[in-house]
Formats: sequence, C-alpha cells, structure tokens
Amino acid sequence: MFRLVELMMRPACCQTIRSRLCLHKAVLPPVGHSGRCISGVPVLHRRAFSLDSLSSGPVRHTLGQSSQQPLAETTSSSALAQRNLSPVTLQGKCRPLSRYDFLDLGDVEENRLHAQSPKGDRHYIVDPDLAQLVAQHIEPEDAKTVIFECNPGPGVLTKTLINAGAQRVVALEGNALFLPKLQELEGRLDGQLEVVHCDYFKLDPVGTGSVKPPSMFTDKLFNDLGISEANWTDDVPMKVFGIMRNHNLRGTLWKMIYALFEQQSVFRYGRIELNFFISESEYLKLISRPGKNTHYRPFAVLWQVACDIELLHKEPWESFVSTAKKRSRRSKLPNDHLCLVRLRPRADLFSNGLTPYNAFTLLMLVKQCLVKKKDKLINMLDLWSPGSGSKLLEEMCLSEDILTGQVYPKEYLRLFELMDKSQEFKESWLYKEVLENCGREGKWDSN
Repeated sequence: MFRLVELMMRPACCQTIRSRLCLHKAVLPPVGHSGRCISGVPVLHRRAFSLDSLSSGPVRHTLGQSSQQPLAETTSSSALAQRNLSPVTLQGKCRPLSRYDFLDLGDVEENRLHAQSPKGDRHYIVDPDLAQLVAQHIEPEDAKTVIFECNPGPGVLTKTLINAGAQRVVALEGNALFLPKLQELEGRLDGQLEVVHCDYFKLDPVGTGSVKPPSMFTDKLFNDLGISEANWTDDVPMKVFGIMRNHNLRGTLWKMIYALFEQQSVFRYGRIELNFFISESEYLKLISRPGKNTHYRPFAVLWQVACDIELLHKEPWESFVSTAKKRSRRSKLPNDHLCLVRLRPRADLFSNGLTPYNAFTLLMLVKQCLVKKKDKLINMLDLWSPGSGSKLLEEMCLSEDILTGQVYPKEYLRLFELMDKSQEFKESWLYKEVLENCGREGKWDSN
C-alpha cells in the first residue's frame, strides 16, 4: 500500500519541481571564463543588476508586470513540501517538519495584505525572489551561527532561511499581530525556529523599572535562549538581519556603536555581525571619507574604525511592503533604494591598546575633533595631551597643518593608541573630565 502511494506522488512532485524552476525568470546556465557552459553546476535564475557609481554593490530592479506569474503558479510549492513526508503523514498524521522539508512560502498577495495590517512605519519582505537573495547574502548554512531576524512580519524570509539550510533562526517580532502565525510555524518545525515577542531595536532600554515586551534586556533574552558569551576574537557567533526604520535611525546606530566599543548589550556575547537594510542616503553618510565631504562626521569615523562595512545589495523601496502612507524625501543625497549593508566588527579592534574601558575616551576625542572640521589637528591634540601634538604628528608622519576633517578613521584610532600610552595624556584636565563624565553618565549597561 505504501509503495502504491509513493508511485502516485512521484509524478506530481517532479512536475512541481519543473514548474518552480520556470517561475518569474528565464533560466541561464552558468558559464566559465571561456564562455562555455559549466556542466554539473546548479542553474541560477537570471536577475537584473547594475553597479552604483559610488560602490560595487548590486541592485535588483523591481519586478514588473511581465515578470509576475499567476498566484496559483507562484504558490505551487505546496506539493513540493511533501517530497520528504512519509506515507503516515500523507494519511493525515502530522509530525514536526525536519530540516529536509521544504516550507511553502504562501500566497504572495495574502502575505502582502498580512504585512500591511499593522500601523506604524515598517517595511517587510514578501517577494520570494528578494527573500532568496537576502538569504544567499546572510549565508545561513553554518550550523554554529545563530540568525536573529528582526521583525519578520509574515515570515517569508524566515521560511526562506530555513529552506536555505539555517539550523537555528530566532524570530524577534515586536508586533503581536504577527506572533500567532510565526508561533504556529515554530510548532510545526523540529527546533529550527524560536519565536520571541521582542523588538531587537528596543533592547536594553535606558532607565530603571519594569520592562515589558517588545522591550527587553539582552541578558534575559540570551539567557532564555541559552546563548553564552564568546571571546571577541572567535568566529562570528550570531548574525542579525533587520530592516531599519527611518525614524530615529541615527540615534539607533549611535546606541549600537557605543555598545560595540564598550562590549555591552549584544556585543558582550562576541562579534555580532549586523546585516541591515538602511536608506541609501544614510549608507552614503556611513561610508563618507575625509576631505571636502560635508558628511564626514564622528558617526562615520567610529563605524569605519569598528567594522568592515560592505554593501551587499541595493533594492528599490517599491520592492518592500510598507505600512507607511508616504515616504519622506528630505535628503539631498540619492535615496531611491534601501541598501543591505553588512557591518562585521573587526577581530583586531581591541588588540593594540583600545579596550572596552578606555573606548569612551576615543569616542569623545573623535567627536570633539570633528566639531569643526577646518580646525588644525595639532591644536586639538595639545588640548588632550599638552605639548605632545608635534611629537604625535611626527610619529604618525602627518603634517602639522593637517585639519581634523582630513584625518582618516584608522589614523584617529592610531593617534588615540599613541596618546593613551603617554603620561601627559593621562594627567591632562580634559582626560580627567572625560573619565568623570563617563562615571557620572554610566555606560550602556543592560542591567
């Protein structure tokens, strides 16, 4: 009897697989340097890309009407989900889906309507092609890496990550409207997904008192998940993906960079890799360089000191489902895309004198030097380390006429490391005032 059922299901599964390979895009075989097709290599769907003049990241054009397929064909993967199910399951008895079971992403239009149901200003992924592209960049196959997905909404990317081989996905959903379906999916799986009512961007709120979801302290979240601390120089233990809101975006990134330098919040648990969609204008500010660039500010310097910054992808705003009625266009910089940016903390950040305990002084030094980018650097150095400006510049092979806005991020880090070794620096009134302010204001403590 079981053999009969298996024979009946095989034609349907094969037909489904063939139909899915033809969805949305024409299929091109991969080619080698000689221009010939490579045998034995999986065929990839053709996608349209272009290169931004300011970076090497790819951009995918929005799907047009010509590329949209009927919903029945788009969601035909329901039969494919049965490819590894036993005859007992097919007879109506359920079992937890294993890592080999393909999850159906659901109806595109239903996912769209579900994503638009909450209020506020959020963006969600419902396009299966975009979800697949993001999953490829996150590289979820490593069994040792935990993936935190921030505000997954309808869960299209969540399922795509699991289909791509993710062993452990933690869905941090801040909106209670999305929790029932995500928790239902969690119950159907065999431990690959954990759903928590929590907003990643509201972790470790400032102040005292009781905290209620979606706000949460990092220590509680990680203890509940059984995640322990790792050494800073170890491999990346966790990857975070999220689509950042424009509202208070700069303030959120400032809070993260303080926590990173002081190894607080999530960074107490190791070098946490951040993969965020941010606005194009904010990305261009993040990678700004010294010189005549008006956007070269402490914010950019500190992120470039702390992390390897990589543009993974640029996607038009229209590819996302938005809960906002309209989008602001106040920025003078290009802002037609959301940029998927990888921020990977440097393993050697704390190897040459910088520590989580003196990092606050570096932050204050950079912020003060760049208040006026046309001031001479030597004057600022003499404030911090009296009489040492010329000696420090000579050791760095920098001109005494160099301006604060002409110094590269790595040069600021090297200057601080040299200053921190000098007795004049530790005896200066400015250094002592910074220490007093640090103690008075406190750090980004999650307790």
